[in-house]
Amino acid sequence: MTTRNIVILGSVGLLMIFCLVSLGNLVEKSDSEQVMVVQDWMDGDLHWYLTAGTHPQNFGRPTKYAIRITVPYEQKIRFNDGGHATMNGSMQFNLPTDENNLTRLYRNFPTQQALIGDLLERAINKVIYMTGPLMSSKESYGDRRASLINLIEDQIQNGVYQTTSKDVKIIDGLTGDEKTVKEVEIIKNADGSFARQENGILSIYGITSSNFVIDDMPYDETVEQQIKQQQAGTMEIQTAMVAAKKAIQRTITVSEEGKANAAAAKWAQETIKATAVVEAEQKKEVASLAAQAAEFYKKEQVLRADADAYTKREIMQADGALAMKLDAYKQVNQFYATALQNISQPIVPSITMGSNGANSSSALDLIELLKVKTAKDLSLDLGITTNKK
Repeated sequence: MTTRNIVILGSVGLLMIFCLVSLGNLVEKSDSEQVMVVQDWMDGDLHWYLTAGTHPQNFGRPTKYAIRITVPYEQKIRFNDGGHATMNGSMQFNLPTDENNLTRLYRNFPTQQALIGDLLERAINKVIYMTGPLMSSKESYGDRRASLINLIEDQIQNGVYQTTSKDVKIIDGLTGDEKTVKEVEIIKNADGSFARQENGILSIYGITSSNFVIDDMPYDETVEQQIKQQQAGTMEIQTAMVAAKKAIQRTITVSEEGKANAAAAKWAQETIKATAVVEAEQKKEVASLAAQAAEFYKKEQVLRADADAYTKREIMQADGALAMKLDAYKQVNQFYATALQNISQPIVPSITMGSNGANSSSALDLIELLKVKTAKDLSLDLGITTNKK
């Protein structure tokens, strides 16, 4: 093989090696959750690719940014009562999707690591530090915890507040002693909005922030002790309040039970009264009915007596009380017969003396006379009469 051929083969080999090595610099792939910029290797022009796919690199320098970045933080915070805490958590940031803001972002923070370290983390830490004096330690773990989050989110996005401070005397929650603290207030504009020391740094680059989260915020020992004492005091107060509410409720319950019992007793008496009234009314109605019945019975008896008297009177007028007279006459004769039966001496003598030999007895004659007298007294005519036409 000649020297010329060796040179040609070597050149071809070097060209192939160069092509293989350069192949990775010809195209670059970006994912859907990323934006990518390629800076030309010759003139430095920037080419942004905002969609997913494989894009030309042409030996330029590619840089990728995540569209949404979650930044963790850990920052000391000092409150206006001198208490300290360490705030731990995270916050999310959304990058812009227009080339102007992205270009401005790239020229100041040419990598995602630089963006996070030099812009996003600094913004979080600065705002946390500046927000601490706006409240006390007690407020930060108590009723103003939500306000603390809102104040930090607003300042990270829109800029740090202008504030003014003044000395205020308060009672230390731990020792009970009076002490002086710096009370910081936010200055407001004429329209009522918050005054800012500077415009929000994120707004300059079109970055938006969201979802500020506090995962943990341990306080220093002094504040922790104060928190425990205040929580214990709060628990005692709440327990006392619950007991008081229970006592009040019990009083209400007893009162209502008393009212219910009184009402029940009243209605029980009303029931007894109503029952007695009903019974009295029933007895009255029964007595009234009995009186009416007696009156009817009286009238009935009077009517019956009048009817019987009338009947008897008419009968007596019709036959002269013949049946009664006969009955009386019969009884009188019966009495005579009984009297004669009970006489021990003979009524008719066994030996008679007198003229014509006729039998006679004075007793029998007397009886006959009495019978006649009886018939006369009764106006009874024993003779049979016939009606002649």
